[in-house]
Amino acid sequence: MSEIRLYVTTTEKQAEQILDLMSEVFGEEDFAIATTEIDEKKDIWEASVYMMTADEADVRARVEAALRLSFPEATLEREVIPDIDWVSKSLEGLKPVRAGRFLVHGSHDRDKVRTGDIAIEIDAGQAFGTGHHGTTAGCLEVIDRVLRARTVRNALDLGTGSGVLAIAVRKLRNIPVLATDIDPIAVRVAAENVRRNGITSGISTVTAPGFHSTAFSEHGPFDLIIANILARPLIKMAPQLVAHLAPGGSVILSGILAEQRWKVLAAYNGAKLRHVRTIWRNGWVTIHLDRP
Repeated sequence: MSEIRLYVTTTEKQAEQILDLMSEVFGEEDFAIATTEIDEKKDIWEASVYMMTADEADVRARVEAALRLSFPEATLEREVIPDIDWVSKSLEGLKPVRAGRFLVHGSHDRDKVRTGDIAIEIDAGQAFGTGHHGTTAGCLEVIDRVLRARTVRNALDLGTGSGVLAIAVRKLRNIPVLATDIDPIAVRVAAENVRRNGITSGISTVTAPGFHSTAFSEHGPFDLIIANILARPLIKMAPQLVAHLAPGGSVILSGILAEQRWKVLAAYNGAKLRHVRTIWRNGWVTIHLDRP
């Protein structure tokens, strides 16, 4: 069964308004909604809702009805998302990656695990995050440092992708971890990877568009929040992210190009977090902050 994306092409301001509208329409239902920047200079954005084919007729009718009331000029477009695992094809044969005490490896490299390794098995799949990208490896290093240095009672992996970071936290500490993503395919892959790594409880995988989901208030506030996304959304969500951080908690941010780090730091310093360290890997940085 194919996944369908229904979307409206508009401006950034109106995309946010349509996102809020769709959040009201679907409430806590399991449909991912998101905004995406298409062209920064021309201020072209898309507001999207994702569903499986079987749900399309109902979702379309509800979205169109809502748009007619508030945005009568909006045109609802449709995209069928191909069920092709291009990432798997492009990442075949990747070697294991070491980051801190972690070894991230595919099923074909189980023999590379050494005594003392914290092994995480992630085969190249449809969701981002196999450990080979500098952002994922940087997050793993900082997770190792943070969990060595302080007591963490619960954690959030925001934009979980493959689930590798949530799995890393759970393998180091027997604490509850909430792993969220706006992409239901990523959430499904993350849940499969959690099971693949022998974790039977403690990680909740949830499809959640930004901080609209009630999952964050139900599981938080969090002693540790990890967000490996991109600089622009990290900057924009700084106040909301910090609002879900427990007193004395830590934040690990990545998906940030080296030249973008100052803008990200400024946003989180403005939200009253303190910079602890920055890790550099292949032109990308991972930033560790905490709440004094």
